[in-house]
Amino acid sequence: MKLSKIASLVHGEIFGDPDLDIRGVAGINEAQQGDITFLSGRRHVKDLPHCRASCIIVQEPLHDLPLPQLKVANPHLAFAKLLEHFYVKLFKPRGVSKDALISDKATIGEDVSIFPYSFIADGAFIGNKSVIHPFAFIGENASIGENCVIYPHVTLREKVKVGNRVIIHAGSVIGSDGFGYVFDEGKHHKIPQVGGVIIEDDVEIGANASIDRATTGNTVIGKGTKIDNLVQIGHNVTMGNNCLIVAQVGIGGSTAMGDYVTLGGQVGVSDHTVVESGTMIGAQSGVMGNVAKGTYSGSPAIPHRDWLKAHVVIAKLPELYKRIKELEDKLRELERRNIK
Repeated sequence: MKLSKIASLVHGEIFGDPDLDIRGVAGINEAQQGDITFLSGRRHVKDLPHCRASCIIVQEPLHDLPLPQLKVANPHLAFAKLLEHFYVKLFKPRGVSKDALISDKATIGEDVSIFPYSFIADGAFIGNKSVIHPFAFIGENASIGENCVIYPHVTLREKVKVGNRVIIHAGSVIGSDGFGYVFDEGKHHKIPQVGGVIIEDDVEIGANASIDRATTGNTVIGKGTKIDNLVQIGHNVTMGNNCLIVAQVGIGGSTAMGDYVTLGGQVGVSDHTVVESGTMIGAQSGVMGNVAKGTYSGSPAIPHRDWLKAHVVIAKLPELYKRIKELEDKLRELERRNIK
């Protein structure tokens, strides 16, 4: 593909030969002759002398760089668009496999692909151009919108509602029972979980994630939210739009999160926590109560700047302890002398 055509795809300005032929897309360290790559930040400039790419996508031209350059507003976004253009296959419906087990009471849209050994129960709905991979389980009265991809071994329990353009990766379980029990007379009695789960449009859920159904009402994942692998979301959680939830996060039941919330890896959120829109929580933090918009770290989580200061002190604790011991020894010696 000519660089001029690539420029039109990503709305870029060419600094170099517009007739340059580009055959692939790769990262700075992997790119070869014929590839286009991108510079995501100044810290990667050091990698450029060893870069073998034919062209580099930049936010601002590098005048001392001999490589052809393509200037765009957001190099990372342009890189993503080109990866999709070069490598993502166009959708071609595969039809419904004779080896899929589909209830005659289910509704199947047009141009769907349903692979062998998937199960679709009574009252289920599969929207147009959606793909159901092998061994997926779609429960009673569950619904999946248009242009969704449900990967192998995904379980969508009864009454789960999935919007349009949703991707759910292998092994995830949506709509498992919430963890609800009441203790009485020495036993934990199960509270029936009779609610549902709503996954709104453009959500992506990683592998082996679990989102519990509500006790009553719905657990809700807002539009555009992206959930990484191995995330646990408890019953009756409401999550806003365009949140980012990184791997191994656990969110307790009835937590309410606003829009554009980011939770780093292994963050733990206590039940009934409220997190305001735009909040960022650093990895391995513990969160509870009402969290105002801001950036937090630590367990329990505190403002990130305060956590950085505390971390510096923690690193010096062995030295401080040693100095305190020395001062205590000197004080005891002075006391001993005064007694004499």
